[in-house]
Amino acid sequence: MFVRSFFIQGSWNYRSLLGAGFAFALLPALRALYRDEPAQFDRALERHLQLFNSHPYLAPMALGAVARLEAEGEDAAVVERFKAAVRGSLGTLGDRLVWAGWRPACLLFAMTMILAGGRWWLGIAGFLLLYNAGHLALRVWAYRLGLREGRHVGERLRRSRIVRAQGGLAAAGAFLLGCVMPLAATGAIVQTRLPLAWAGLALAAGFLGASRGLATRTTVILALAGVALLGLGLGIAS
Repeated sequence: MFVRSFFIQGSWNYRSLLGAGFAFALLPALRALYRDEPAQFDRALERHLQLFNSHPYLAPMALGAVARLEAEGEDAAVVERFKAAVRGSLGTLGDRLVWAGWRPACLLFAMTMILAGGRWWLGIAGFLLLYNAGHLALRVWAYRLGLREGRHVGERLRRSRIVRAQGGLAAAGAFLLGCVMPLAATGAIVQTRLPLAWAGLALAAGFLGASRGLATRTTVILALAGVALLGLGLGIAS
């Protein structure tokens, strides 16, 4: 199931959102539980094809918890109420933790490396390695927590360090942004071979981020756009 959870967005649609992907990921558990009961298997699969949504990195938590509920023989109505209860909280937590916290922090770390004089490919490699290490660790943790806690996963999640990590990521992002600004202002960006290309890409990234419209990222987006414009101006003047 865990490997299948990486493809949970592969069949995203406007009717069930992640529902089809969730059912696909849950298939191994359903087949094992209803091996000799094809009628119950069909009904269970149909239930899990319905509307479901979550942050993709935290969906394994719901997947593991639902698999445990099904294994414990919980009533179908209980399972559906559980899915409805967790989908909103997992989506909100994932958006704040990953999209507005971890990803910008990793991007700023990579920008700091490049602006400090590191090779461009080291910055890209650093971003990919750091971001995916955190993202994979989050997926594994979420899946294990869901399997272990079952219906009580919500209570355990509220007490976890992951929830409290949002403030730490915001502080890390602010610190790294403080590193990026003076590096750009002192002209370090023009020492690279492709100053205009880097500044242009940064400006495009800021524009795309702003168009997504997440208020939690507005300040960071504006700051990055300012850095990009400054770097672009320095590149033109050099």
